[in-house]
Amino acid sequence: MQEIERKFLVTSDKFKEQASKKTLFIQAYLNTHPERTIRIRISGDNAFMTIKGKSSENGLSRFEWEKKIPLGEAKELLKLCEPGKIEKYRHLIPFGDHTYEVDEFLENNNGLVIAEVELQSEDEKFKKPDWLGKEVTGNLDYYNSSLIAKPFKNWK
Repeated sequence: MQEIERKFLVTSDKFKEQASKKTLFIQAYLNTHPERTIRIRISGDNAFMTIKGKSSENGLSRFEWEKKIPLGEAKELLKLCEPGKIEKYRHLIPFGDHTYEVDEFLENNNGLVIAEVELQSEDEKFKKPDWLGKEVTGNLDYYNSSLIAKPFKNWK
């Protein structure tokens, strides 16, 4: 139940040439307390409730619990989420021994593209594709829950 991941900005659209799958995600938060978040996510025809704990000091790991829920219930729960939602396309890109999840954000976060790679340990080595840019692991501005409150379109 411990999630270990690293996040990077994406520097070009070259990742799309390697993508094996693309799915629309809609997600919002029932709770965004600094110690925990409760997320509702619709991914294609599937829906999930996820609870995440506070990130470690270096931002690499945190507690994560996820459970599949009925799609209709997720749609109703999304109505309770304020102030808004995140919409993004997620692309899966196998690379080396890992699969990168590249999120191409829409609406108020259009133009932001972030890649994540999940690891087994904080010091695990992994290959980096040439379209990976600056690492933003642990930068709270790039957390999805933060992007609802302070969308990318307002950063400039």
